[in-house]
Amino acid sequence: MNKLDREEREILEAFESGNVKRSKDAADIRKRHREYAEAMFTENTRINIRLASKDLRGLQSKALAEGIPYQVLIASILHKYVEGQLHEKGS
Repeated sequence: MNKLDREEREILEAFESGNVKRSKDAADIRKRHREYAEAMFTENTRINIRLASKDLRGLQSKALAEGIPYQVLIASILHKYVEGQLHEKGS
């Protein structure tokens, strides 16, 4: 096993002692990540688009926070828009 840092050891100890509790929104998170995974493994078509650097950095930052590749986030956003699941504020 690799050496664990302090935070990783604390997490492992909490898990092993039964002190880790499931997040209240665990089901929603699991569903969202399952959708991300399904989007990754469906047969896709490659496209090239131009984005403003600022927008790309914003997308990359949000994807990093979600723990997914930014291309998957972009595909997910586009899919939700096409399916009518993504709306502008106030709509």
